[in-house]
Amino acid sequence: MTPSAPGRLSWPGLAAVVVLAGLAPLVFTDFFVSVILTKSLWLGVAAASLIFLSANGGMVSLAQVGIYGIAGMSYANLVAADGGSAAEWAPWLAVIAALLIATAVGLAFGAIAARSVGIYFLMITLAFSVLVYYFFSQVTELSGFGGVNNLDLPSIVGEPGQDPDRLYYVTLAVAILVFLGLRYVSRTAFGLALQGLRDEPNRMQALGFNVTLHRILAFGLAAFVAALAGVLSVWYNRRITPGSIELAQTIDVLIIAVVGGLYRLEGAWVGALTYALIDNYSRDWTPTIGDVLGPERFNTILGVVFLVIVLLSPGGLVGLWERGREFFGRRRRGPPGAVATPSPAGAGDGTN
Repeated sequence: MTPSAPGRLSWPGLAAVVVLAGLAPLVFTDFFVSVILTKSLWLGVAAASLIFLSANGGMVSLAQVGIYGIAGMSYANLVAADGGSAAEWAPWLAVIAALLIATAVGLAFGAIAARSVGIYFLMITLAFSVLVYYFFSQVTELSGFGGVNNLDLPSIVGEPGQDPDRLYYVTLAVAILVFLGLRYVSRTAFGLALQGLRDEPNRMQALGFNVTLHRILAFGLAAFVAALAGVLSVWYNRRITPGSIELAQTIDVLIIAVVGGLYRLEGAWVGALTYALIDNYSRDWTPTIGDVLGPERFNTILGVVFLVIVLLSPGGLVGLWERGREFFGRRRRGPPGAVATPSPAGAGDGTN
């Protein structure tokens, strides 16, 4: 049985998370806000696009990094920058163009992959991501020999290197809108039909639903979300290279989604935060054992964490949290069928 659609975080819980996230720059250092929190937010947006397709449509796509790479490269080539094309558009016009280009490419990818399922869909979308990487690696007029650097940023972002709070709040706002938007879509007629196609495509087709069209539109929506992550990533790094959208990054986004919870939308940001923490702090406390394991073996630690979480909780960290909450809830309620019975008058009150 396929897990239900994401979005189980209650409104009070969501409000509490948003308030805590809003107060983060007042509590943490600029380094933590920039390197951990901001990075977690835009990586979570990328993973959310994957989780939306997986949870609602039953499609595990590996093309999301390729799509956000198209958005990032498009933006980088449309604004003033070192390398790439010579265009010098206004940053906001470049943002709109980058989102439209990436979404259009996503719809084209979806039209090709929508008729396949399972491992075939996975491999086709992986091929898309690899194709994007090699395209920008070889067309140096767009990517430059060393990537596109020193991008012109919108005034709302400011200078992230000197004042990371502004980019953090912009990224937080985008992440909240993405979460609420995808949560809303999953409850619309389109989202419910998509979930029906996920579970019983033949029956839904017999009822008159266009299975292929629904999947293409879902892929296009996920591409738009991935494009948002691509724009945020180039704002965060202020540069983009073909190496930043290679196969390793594709696998990392998949790992983020699985660790957080492949069928829980909020798992995208839980997995991204876990990834960022391990990425930045594991190198300090990883012991050096000859040439086998040292501070540079981040991927080894991430792989071990991935295996442990998958074995203990196929629903990821969010699924593990839900199981723990249900367990302690049953402990408080007592065994099933237990009924409290009143004690006899005077019994146990210390009277004779």
